[in-house]
Amino acid sequence: MRKPVNSFPFATGTTNRFGRSRIGHGLTARNSNTRISPPGMGPRSSASFESKILTEATGTLGQGNLGLNSERLRAQMVERVREQGITDPRVLNAMMAVPRHYFVDQGLASRAYEDAALPIGFGQTISQPWVVARMISAVCEESLPKRVLEVGAGCGYQAAVLAQIVPEVYAIERIRGLYDLARDHLRTLKLNTRVRLSFGDGMLGLPKSAPFDAIVVAAAGLHIPQALLDQLAVGGRLIAPEGTSAQRLVLIRRTSPTSWHRQELESVRFVPLRSGTQL
Repeated sequence: MRKPVNSFPFATGTTNRFGRSRIGHGLTARNSNTRISPPGMGPRSSASFESKILTEATGTLGQGNLGLNSERLRAQMVERVREQGITDPRVLNAMMAVPRHYFVDQGLASRAYEDAALPIGFGQTISQPWVVARMISAVCEESLPKRVLEVGAGCGYQAAVLAQIVPEVYAIERIRGLYDLARDHLRTLKLNTRVRLSFGDGMLGLPKSAPFDAIVVAAAGLHIPQALLDQLAVGGRLIAPEGTSAQRLVLIRRTSPTSWHRQELESVRFVPLRSGTQL
């Protein structure tokens, strides 16, 4: 469990060695892509687990680290996620393999492995590490999906983590600037052949590529779009935040061609799910 969300230090921008960053504006209490947790449950550290993760992660992507000791910081991030209840080794190792600092503005690189959502521009955020791990572990809990759709690719981080576990990853992003950003990040890490990224309306999904064994939605709507429910394979799982001011993660299992089982999970705070595209 993480400590409660308080202020948002990047709401007015960030500073790096080149001056003021363009990316900080827009992070508010309404768009933080994070978990809402009870107080008094801050993270701890574990040297033994950190050492184990570092030993196992021999295939870590991206060796440049912008002056950071990124592997050690990443191991600390993964340990916090594990202590918050995410124990699936596939998810933990995938998060260790993906350099999160590659997916944020250089002015925020030193904070990339903190337990927080960070702004990526266009009023959007890269999700809190726990949220990424929770959503992926939820759809992988009973069996490993072969084909996954991510709605709201953002900067590409969650798709990159999924690509470490799932053979076929499809991702869709409605904001052109973020689509371009995610495409560049995935190319840099040589993941563009493992993630099929599309620019389009995420509320419509990708019907030509359906059905999907799992769908991960990284934005909150009042209701989960029926188009996404229809593109979920029988036996598949969909996880999404749902609500407006009060949001919860919702896990949907498709039990037959005409029925779905719904389960409400933790309270969260996500960017709003919107229709259409933004150029």
